[in-house]
Amino acid sequence: MKQLRAARALGLPDWCIAAGFVRNRVWDHFHGVVPPRAPADIDLIYYDANDLSKESEQAYEAALDRLLPGLPWQVRNQARMHIWKNLPQHRDTADAMIYWLESVTNIGVCLEADDSLTVIAPLGTDDLLNLRCRPTPFGRTKRHEYDERIASKRWRELWPKVVFLD
Repeated sequence: MKQLRAARALGLPDWCIAAGFVRNRVWDHFHGVVPPRAPADIDLIYYDANDLSKESEQAYEAALDRLLPGLPWQVRNQARMHIWKNLPQHRDTADAMIYWLESVTNIGVCLEADDSLTVIAPLGTDDLLNLRCRPTPFGRTKRHEYDERIASKRWRELWPKVVFLD
């Protein structure tokens, strides 16, 4: 919750903490890993088509480091992520997430002003919650990258209950 509170304090538009931070916490829970493993990074994503600068992302990372020092924040504006993927401009954060490789990674959580949680999961949460992993429709077009990513991150070894589907 402390990471969500810090992220909320930035007042970013259309934001969530997503990707491996969420996936790993859920899988660690289902595998009885207590406390959860330290995150390799904390992916804070947002959508702001009016400011596509890398400098803004870096300023947000610095602000987060002041709020919660020493954590591995990665802040990325999804309004500019289409450029390096050679895709059409994304419409919002959820639209950008459908271009991620795995079904269990394109899930994010936002802490609302009233402390309620909003889950952003454009392709659903079933795979994550049922310990299944498969390529997204976009991931199927990048199957080699999908396979390499799973192997390099050692997911099969870290979470042996997860079933990997084609």
